[in-house]
Amino acid sequence: MKLYGIGNCSTVRKAIAWLDQHGEHYQFHDFKKQGVSSELAQRWLKQAGWESLVNRKGMTWRGLPASRQQAVCDDASALALMLEKPSVIRRPLLEKGGKLVHIGFDSVNYENIFKP
Repeated sequence: MKLYGIGNCSTVRKAIAWLDQHGEHYQFHDFKKQGVSSELAQRWLKQAGWESLVNRKGMTWRGLPASRQQAVCDDASALALMLEKPSVIRRPLLEKGGKLVHIGFDSVNYENIFKP
């Protein structure tokens, strides 16, 4: 299992704390430090679509010029933005077996994902 995000993000820290408290084993991939490959971002886009992956409420998005925001209208334009500015990706992203299981963090959803 892999958890993707940015180490200093409060929501990512909540997910990490939850996983640690529940004894779930995972690898953490900090895409600010380790980057995001085109292949990985494309896999996420195929599984979830750009609307789910691009955080249009975050500081990175809000810092973009309106023309750049309006240009993000499909998977291809979102991919370009995600590769240029990985912090625009909604986080955390939880993958199991190469499949995107959850975007964001919610303790109730995590409880359901990890039910025995």
